[in-house]
Amino acid sequence: MQKLGDIATYINGYAFKPADRGLKGLPIIRIQDLTGNSYDLGFYDGIYPKKIEINNGDILISWSGSLGIFLWNGGKALLNQHIFKVVFDKKDIDKHYFLFAVKEKLNEMSLKTHGATMKHIIKSDFENITISLPDLNEQKRISNMLLKIENLIKMRKNQIQHYDTLTKSLFIEMFGDPKTNPKEWRKIPLSQIISKANNGMARRGNDENGSIVLRLVELQEGIIDYSKPNRILLTEKEKEKYLLQENDFLFARVNGNPLNVGRCAVFHSIGEAVYHNDHIIRVHFDDSMVNGVFASTILNSEYGKDEMRNKIKTSAGQYTISQDGIGAIKTIVPPIYLQNQFADFVAQVDKHKSVVQKSLDETQILFDSLMQKYFG
Repeated sequence: MQKLGDIATYINGYAFKPADRGLKGLPIIRIQDLTGNSYDLGFYDGIYPKKIEINNGDILISWSGSLGIFLWNGGKALLNQHIFKVVFDKKDIDKHYFLFAVKEKLNEMSLKTHGATMKHIIKSDFENITISLPDLNEQKRISNMLLKIENLIKMRKNQIQHYDTLTKSLFIEMFGDPKTNPKEWRKIPLSQIISKANNGMARRGNDENGSIVLRLVELQEGIIDYSKPNRILLTEKEKEKYLLQENDFLFARVNGNPLNVGRCAVFHSIGEAVYHNDHIIRVHFDDSMVNGVFASTILNSEYGKDEMRNKIKTSAGQYTISQDGIGAIKTIVPPIYLQNQFADFVAQVDKHKSVVQKSLDETQILFDSLMQKYFG
């Protein structure tokens, strides 16, 4: 085992001031530029210490606010504070092996974080973290194997994204942009096509012998996740009132993040009874007018999300949408036969997508187990 401090030197970035940021020169790389959360790239056109310059292939480690390790490939740039540049000047080490090893140690680093509002790791704590360091050939063997598996994971994710894009493209081709409505479909509030609506049960519980009661965590955008369901022993009255039916539509009613309010999915039978709690609104549309797959696609689109946001209310730090708010959302209503054609296409795409998802899940399990084997 070797301490990280005995393997390399870790150079912190420079504390650029707001006045240093301009419109020309070399880009100043902050943590948010590494994590993909930046929309405001700044540049510096002055004299700087050579040690804060970064180039393609450099390994960077964010140590404050957001802990992470990154392989830089964005060209010549300058490093802001709270990020280490790794200089391999002490031991022979494969940089990809180092990247994988440190990535696996991030959880360990998180346990050593300090600060109530901003997580950070003290440099001495970081340098004292140990990793296994076999000979260079073994490092390369391990890193090459992990890189191949990681690239396969990326490829599978890209395939899934392609299928999602395909569905969205067909929707626009068949129905047009719901906001501008170029095909001039009838546009009505959802209240005119809702046949039934109710909030779920308020009671909480957890019993492995009980029935599945959906929570917000299971209700994702366009899908319902049954991987870790919550189960509650229900009374007969509760079962009667909160039982979900085929093609019921589920909306997230409340959340501390407004972006999560209103996310929705269609319920399909899974072979056992499923119920829902009061953080979810169940709606059933008139099946003769609306196909659930069509409704899910439009309501989870940017148009649907914009409509939803306009109906959200806030109180005590929580954002909510009511049944009336959902009913006030306007949607286009193309002929049901076109909606059904679209749903049939989505079903075929989902079959292919599920095969890829299964392969992705298996590959991710393999990757995680190897990371644990070599670096855990």
